[in-house]
Amino acid sequence: MSSFLFSVCFLLLWTVHPVTAGKPCDAKSFGGTSVVCVCNATYCDTMDPIVVPAKGLYLLYETNKAGKRLESKTGEILNDAKHPGLKLTFDTKKKFQWMKGFGGAVTDAASINILSLSVGAQGNLLRSYFSEKGIEYNIIRVPMASCDFSTHVYTYDDHPEDLSLQHFSLTEEDIKLKIPIIQQAQAMSRRPLSLFASPWSAPPWMKTSNSTIGKGTLRGEPGGKYYQSWANYFIRFLDEYAKHNLTFWAVTTQNEPTTGMIPDYSFQCMGFTAEMQRDFIVLNLGPALQNSAHKNVQLMILDDQRILLPYWAKVVLDDVHTAQYVDGIAVHWYVDQLTPADKTLGTTHHLYPEYYLFATEACTGYLPWEHTVLLGSWERGTMYSHDIIQDLNYFVAGWTDWNIALDLRGGPNWVKNFADSPVIVDSGQDKFYKQPMFYHMAHFSKFVPEGSRRVGLDASAATELESVAFLRPDGTALVNVLNRTPKDIDFMIWDLELGYIEARSTAESIQSYLWKRH
Repeated sequence: MSSFLFSVCFLLLWTVHPVTAGKPCDAKSFGGTSVVCVCNATYCDTMDPIVVPAKGLYLLYETNKAGKRLESKTGEILNDAKHPGLKLTFDTKKKFQWMKGFGGAVTDAASINILSLSVGAQGNLLRSYFSEKGIEYNIIRVPMASCDFSTHVYTYDDHPEDLSLQHFSLTEEDIKLKIPIIQQAQAMSRRPLSLFASPWSAPPWMKTSNSTIGKGTLRGEPGGKYYQSWANYFIRFLDEYAKHNLTFWAVTTQNEPTTGMIPDYSFQCMGFTAEMQRDFIVLNLGPALQNSAHKNVQLMILDDQRILLPYWAKVVLDDVHTAQYVDGIAVHWYVDQLTPADKTLGTTHHLYPEYYLFATEACTGYLPWEHTVLLGSWERGTMYSHDIIQDLNYFVAGWTDWNIALDLRGGPNWVKNFADSPVIVDSGQDKFYKQPMFYHMAHFSKFVPEGSRRVGLDASAATELESVAFLRPDGTALVNVLNRTPKDIDFMIWDLELGYIEARSTAESIQSYLWKRH
């Protein structure tokens, strides 16, 4: 067959049919490498409910640098492969981790930005994240009291030596900002939302430094009165949020415990070594949770960079008395490019397979020489999807972005530690901009619901494509494919039970393929 006829046959076989879409992206360029989608009180792009076609067809969603945003098409699954080349074999005999989900953090800053919009624009922003017309986040991270993305420093008990926490109380930031946002998100969500909380610092009077910032640990020793008061602080936080009908799936023991060992660290932190965290859990926090009304709240250790694995996990989980209180291991993404996933995540999973791995924080624009928002940056979007795919292929069960909304400067942040976000709010114009990062997150949060299970996806040859595969709870197959190259790449997906999908990964794109198997 001539190359011309081969090409024609391939294109005919690969023919896909448009699917009715929701409201399209109102695209705008700010001079970046791609576009943002503009939303306001009266207009915002949406998705229609996912309707996977009958067996023998597949559904494709694509987002790309050229401007596509979750555009969908359908195509046929073929009995025979008509061309040689790269083949991704979808293999359900290989089963890996169950998925918990994807989401972001409702910080003080995120809440301030959302509430700075008109009621109509607020609704469109939250629906974009949490509703069936949006990307259906099901994970929300909640800081316990203030962090750098607050306008000032506060804790829930700033009364010195109040070891019994008689003066513990939530603040306006909880009552007027975070809680109303979370409640709105819950009301909009078709999927159950799972909340997890992380502390940045204990009150100064509990700490060796008498400060929320800089190098400092809890006073005394694990098992002592300050450690016990700090454990009880977790319980009081959970108690107070429960009064607002908000219950938590999990807590982490401490946000980035290594930062509290750094002299002159510039914002809220508190230091723990792995040994201190182990002893705090077994002597204080574990029993406090177990003996409270929140005994079903799960506990994640570490909540810091994966370079600390598997060392940190070994210290904590090799103690059987401590391990009984622990459910998962939380990791941040900030030095992932320096730390091989197999040596950290992979090794940890194989040593401790009964404890899930969970990514709890990521953002772009955080480096000291940038600290800036880049409207329309395609590269920052691919940084997300690259890291997510790598994490998922090394047993991570979920992935959490940092602030769900920031302003044009990347704040507010009381120490000017500005960063980027998937949603940027322009309150002066009552608009918000959905960044490429938002749509990269969508290919996971929307299509990999809780209860999905990662399965085998084996490439027939070395490839620049990055991919991951799942069986969803309804039995639908899903394959996500990221192409970070400037060229189109043809490939096939081979479902051993059904046949072949003749596919083309367009340059600088992320795609999601879904099909029914029964």
